[in-house]
Amino acid sequence: MAGVKRVLVACGTAIATSTVVAIGIEEAMKQRGIKVVTRQCKASEIKRVIDKSYDLVVTTTPVPSDLGVDVPVIQTLAFLTGIGKEEILNQIEKILKD
Repeated sequence: MAGVKRVLVACGTAIATSTVVAIGIEEAMKQRGIKVVTRQCKASEIKRVIDKSYDLVVTTTPVPSDLGVDVPVIQTLAFLTGIGKEEILNQIEKILKD
């Protein structure tokens, strides 16, 4: 993968939870050979922040279904609970490699 992939990570307050998720994504994708840059925001800010430059949105809380751009969205708590984390990482990898 030559280019850097951009991932928007959202949670309720854009502080602790999104930080855990962002670091988890960055570390896991680095191990898989995918360069990733993350940006954190509140779930309520997604529609204002999102644009076509993002490759993926990962959120720990529900977000509006119509974000105004065609960017895949994954809603998960796997980075916090550990349950299903490998499956989510595989899904993220697949999206970022496509």
